[in-house]
Amino acid sequence: MKKFLLGTVALVALGTASAVAADLPARTYTKAPVYAAPIYNWTGIYVGAHIGAAFGGDDGFTTNNALLRGTDRDAAFLGGGQLGADYQFAPNWLVGIEGQISALSNSDRTFTDGNLVLRDRSDWLASVTGRLGYTWGPGLIYAKGGVAFRDDNGLAANFPGVTNRESTGYTVGGGLEYMFAPAWSAKVEYQYYNFDTTTAVFADPALTSVSYKDDLHTVKVGVNYRFNWGGPVVAKY
Repeated sequence: MKKFLLGTVALVALGTASAVAADLPARTYTKAPVYAAPIYNWTGIYVGAHIGAAFGGDDGFTTNNALLRGTDRDAAFLGGGQLGADYQFAPNWLVGIEGQISALSNSDRTFTDGNLVLRDRSDWLASVTGRLGYTWGPGLIYAKGGVAFRDDNGLAANFPGVTNRESTGYTVGGGLEYMFAPAWSAKVEYQYYNFDTTTAVFADPALTSVSYKDDLHTVKVGVNYRFNWGGPVVAKY
């Protein structure tokens, strides 16, 4: 009798559990959230500003006046702006074009023999360059090169003479740029300017002449604001 009662209770409990399970709602499964990783878009037009320093290159010179002495070109503070456009392709490479101009605080170089005084000064530098870069996320490393310009009235002397001072030359350089916000990037850049050789011949009794290589090395830091053509691009995983 006891075994019969225990079996009956077990059957009733099993049936009740089955009924309760049948009344429960079906279990639902929630998909994992979609993760959106940003792809940094360097394509677009940008405008920016920079500051830095300029240093004289080759300080050697040749002259037919044994008394003529020259001073090294002073280090100069520079500051200015840039305007450019980039196009990103394939997918980590970038090509672009940039125009840049910088004012110089003091870039004098002088020569004197105690009688003759010659001064060479540049008040501004400018360039139009193409650039090729490689990007990885917010980072960009690039090389650049193109045509360079400077003011064309930099030679002054206390003797009349014939001078050859180029106001157009070439420039090469490179830098690192980092996109620290959706529309903002910061950069550090080296740029070399070469304006060939400057020569001056003066109509004084000694027929003094002087010739020297005219080049500058510059280091700049700056920021750019970017107007992206295509807007933000996002990859989903």
